[in-house]
Amino acid sequence: MLQNADPLNLCLLKVSCADCTLRELCLPRRLEPIELTQLEGIVRHRRPLQRGEVLYRRGEPLRALYAIHSGSVKVHMPASGGGEQVMGFHLPGNLLGLDGCGTDSYTCTAIALETTSICELPYARLESLCALVPGLNREFRRLMGRVIGAEQAMLLMLGNKKAEERLASFLIHLSRRYCERGFSPLRFNLSMSRHDIGNYLGLALETVSRQFAHFQEAGWISVDRREVSIHQLDALEKLVTHTLEEETGNIA
Repeated sequence: MLQNADPLNLCLLKVSCADCTLRELCLPRRLEPIELTQLEGIVRHRRPLQRGEVLYRRGEPLRALYAIHSGSVKVHMPASGGGEQVMGFHLPGNLLGLDGCGTDSYTCTAIALETTSICELPYARLESLCALVPGLNREFRRLMGRVIGAEQAMLLMLGNKKAEERLASFLIHLSRRYCERGFSPLRFNLSMSRHDIGNYLGLALETVSRQFAHFQEAGWISVDRREVSIHQLDALEKLVTHTLEEETGNIA
C-alpha cells in the first residue's frame, strides 16, 4: 500500500509517540511508557497527502482518527445556501475525525492544504484500547473537551465582533498555535487562502483583503505572498481585548 511513497517521508513518519515533538499536543500526552507502547501498536503510518488531496469525506463511515505530524488540513462541510462552510484549520499535533464519533460517520470533509504527514489510528482498535487503558481513555476525553471548547470560542468570536477584530483574533490564535509547536509566533506561512480565511470568519474576500491592508498600513503586520510577519502583536491583542472589555461592560 505504501510502495510508491518517498522513503525519506516514510522515515520521517516513523517517529515513535514517545519521541515525537508534538506529544504534548496530541493523544499521547501524559501517558505512561507502557501505555505509549500500547498506543504505538495500533498506529499506522500513511503516505503523505499532497495539497488538495482528501483525507476523508463527509458521510463516509468512521474508519479512523488521524493525527497530523506535519503540514495542515482544512475541514469543511456543506453550507446552508450552497457551497462550503470552513469549520477549521488543523496543524501538527491536532487530531482529526472526531466529528464522526457521534454518528459513526464523518460529518465534515478534510483536505490537505499542503504536503501533510498523517498518523492513522483505526477507530475500532482505539476504542478497544481506551477500554483497557485508563490513561488513554482520560486523554481521549480531554481531547474531546478541547474540541468542544474550541468550537465555543469560535462561536463567541463570530458573535458580535467587527471584521478587524475577527481577523486580529484569527492571527493571534495562529500565532499562539505556532508557538506551542516550537515555531516562530511572529513569522509564519498561511497555508490557507484568503478566501478560506474569509469563509471561516464569516467575511467576504474583499473584506479580508481590506483588513490585511489596514493592518499593514498601521505597521502591525507585513505580508509577503502567504508569509505573515507580526510586528506589533500587542496592538492586535489590544484591539481584541478592548472589544472584550466593552462587551463585558455592556453585560454588567
